[in-house]
Amino acid sequence: MAPDIWIADTFGIDSDSLTTITHRLVVLAIVLLVAFGVNLFCRKVVIRVIHRVTSATTTKWDDYLLSDKILRNACSLIPPIIIYFFIPIVLEGCETALSYVLKLLQLYIIVLIIRLLCSFLEGLYRAGSEEEGLRHHPLRGLYQMFKLIAIGIGVIIGISTLLDKNPITILTGLGASAAILMLVFKDTILGLVAGVQLSANSMLHDGDWITIPSRNVNGIVKEVTLTTVKVQNYDNTIVTVPPYALVSESFQNWRGMQQSGGRRVMRSLNIDMNTIRFCTPEEMERYEELGWLEGFTRTGHAEVNLHVFRNYVERYLASHPDVNTAMMIMIRQLQPTANGLPVELYFFTDGTEWKAYEYTQAAIFDHVIAMINEFGLKIFQSPTGDDITRSIYRQ
Repeated sequence: MAPDIWIADTFGIDSDSLTTITHRLVVLAIVLLVAFGVNLFCRKVVIRVIHRVTSATTTKWDDYLLSDKILRNACSLIPPIIIYFFIPIVLEGCETALSYVLKLLQLYIIVLIIRLLCSFLEGLYRAGSEEEGLRHHPLRGLYQMFKLIAIGIGVIIGISTLLDKNPITILTGLGASAAILMLVFKDTILGLVAGVQLSANSMLHDGDWITIPSRNVNGIVKEVTLTTVKVQNYDNTIVTVPPYALVSESFQNWRGMQQSGGRRVMRSLNIDMNTIRFCTPEEMERYEELGWLEGFTRTGHAEVNLHVFRNYVERYLASHPDVNTAMMIMIRQLQPTANGLPVELYFFTDGTEWKAYEYTQAAIFDHVIAMINEFGLKIFQSPTGDDITRSIYRQ
C-alpha cells in the first residue's frame, strides 16, 4: 500500500487534502532549506571574507563595526526574513494561521533587529574608547542611553505589531501613565538627562580627578554610566554618585590643573613681628657679597630685612628648576594676626604629579625656613614646654 493511501485511511484524511498538506510540507521544507542554507553560507564564507578585508586595513574602526558578533547577528536575520516572504505560499488559504505566523515572525525580526542595533552600538562604543580624542569622554553613559532608546523603540513597535495598533497610539497611552513611569524610572531618566549634559558640556571624563566634599568624594573617575559615576578615592575606596547630583550640585574638577602643566602652591609663614627691623650697612654688604641682592631695587633709604628676605625668596623661586616660571610667582604679606605677620609664597610647580608636587614644595620650604634666620627674622610659633623651661631658668 502506498504511504499516502495508508495515511489517508488511518487518519481519515481526504486524498485531495493529503495532497495539499504534502505540497505545503514540501514547499516549507524548501523554504527552510534555502533560508538556513543562505544563513550558513554567509556565516562560513561571507563573514570570513569580510574579516580578511578588515584585518588587512590599518584602521581599527572597521574591526569593531564589522566584528564577528555584529556580522553573526546580521546573518541571523536572513532565515526569518526569507520565511516571512515565502510563508504565504505555504499557508495559502489558511488566513488565520497565516496571520498568527506572520505576527510571530514580525516580532522575532524586531527582536533580532534590536539585538543587531545594540551590538552595533557596542561596537561604536568600543571603537570610540580606543580613539585618543574620545577615550576620556563618558562614552559608556551615551552608549547605555542609545541602547535604552533602541530597546524602548523596539518594545513600542513590538507591542503595536502585536495589537495591530499605530505606534503613536501606544505612545499616547504611555503619556497618560507618564507620572507612574517617571516614579519607577526616576533615576534612569535623571541619569539620562544628566549624562547628556555632562557629555555635551565636557564636564566630566574618565580619568578626571574630582572632589565633592559633601559626598566624601576625592579621587579619580573610573566609570560614568546612566545611573552612577564611579570614583576611586585616594584611600582606594570606591564611591558611587548619581550623575544628576553632579549637575544639580557643584563639584570641583582638577582636569584644568592637570592639563596646564603646573600645580599651585599657596602656603604662608608667620613672621614674628618683633624681629622685623632695618638692615645695617654691614648686613647689606654681606648680602651683596653672597649674591642675595640680585635683582633687588634699592629704595635709597634703610632697607627692611623682611623686604630683602621677600626679594631673596622670589629670586630663589624664579631660579628653581622645579618651579614653573611661566606661571605667577608672588611673595605677599597678608593681614597681621595675633600669631604674627603671614608671608605667603604663591607659585606653581613644574608638573602636576602628586608625589613630585609634595616633594618640591617641601624642599622649597625647608630651604626658606632654614634661610630666614640669615635675615634676622624668626618664625612665630606658640611656646612649647622647652621654651617655658628655658625662660624660667634664665630668670
